[in-house]
Amino acid sequence: ARRLLCALGDHLRDALALSRTVKGAVNPSEISRESQADTIYHIDKISEEALAFWFEKNWPADWPVELVAEGLEGEATTFPRGTPVARTVLKCIVDPIDGTRGLMYDKRSGWVLAALAPQRGMETKLSDLFVAAMTELPTTKQWRADQISAVRGHGVVAESVNVLDRTRTPLSLAPSRATDFRHGFATLVKFFPEGRVLTSRIEERLWERLYGLSRTHAPLIFDDEYISTGGQFYELLAGHDRMIGDLRPLIYPAAGHETSLVCHPYDACTMLILEEAGVVIETVAGGRVDAPLDTISPVAWIAFANETLASLVRPALREALAELLPAK
Repeated sequence: ARRLLCALGDHLRDALALSRTVKGAVNPSEISRESQADTIYHIDKISEEALAFWFEKNWPADWPVELVAEGLEGEATTFPRGTPVARTVLKCIVDPIDGTRGLMYDKRSGWVLAALAPQRGMETKLSDLFVAAMTELPTTKQWRADQISAVRGHGVVAESVNVLDRTRTPLSLAPSRATDFRHGFATLVKFFPEGRVLTSRIEERLWERLYGLSRTHAPLIFDDEYISTGGQFYELLAGHDRMIGDLRPLIYPAAGHETSLVCHPYDACTMLILEEAGVVIETVAGGRVDAPLDTISPVAWIAFANETLASLVRPALREALAELLPAK
């Protein structure tokens, strides 16, 4: 199953790279349509077509599966085609491009995110996922694209792929072992104008409680807004970031933005890899991050490179949220 998801990622990466070589191709940033979950750009349409093609050609018939992905919100999509959902044994959730906005302008890598769970119908949740893979979609100037995968209870497999000749090399990734946040990256998501002021106020209150603000000649905490949940997960896995939190499902209603874009289950489906690598990922209350395997449920999460960092932040963050978010 892990190898299958990695092969899917390879196919989508290569299909996207090939589309960039077509002369006179449609601008990848052109809007294709609006879905219930997000805006779909032309670059997304390319990946959706490649996704369906791969499943038609490669998914094993003896593992009937229901596919959940953005753009497939209507009638259930199963493979082999026509299999009743009740007869599928697996549910596969995929984000063909996580990080569309950065990738379509060739600014920063996107990611293919894919994971599998036993089929439990509408009751299937993120916590049921037992295998996951994330495959880097590189910018045009990159020669290397990374791929990280995991099976629950069996650790992480990481490789770098030379996109010029397809050779693969083992990759060593390790979350940060830092015991505090000084001179490190720690971010609360604020990709878009909506909710940015409130999120920034929460961050300021958090870091004021822990370290104080403007007490040194240079800032102690660095912020990096990688507009991709998969990309954020990678930064934690690689030891680049010490904390990342996506609290948009809490922030937006409090700021009066009920319909703004938030993290969905297909964005968070590779959190299994974080768990296998030892990264702490949880809700702000400290519980397990969970949601149905669909394309619309909101997912709020916060992740720490290690438990020492998590223990340091939890009390201050909860106090800041209690002070600045209206009580429900």
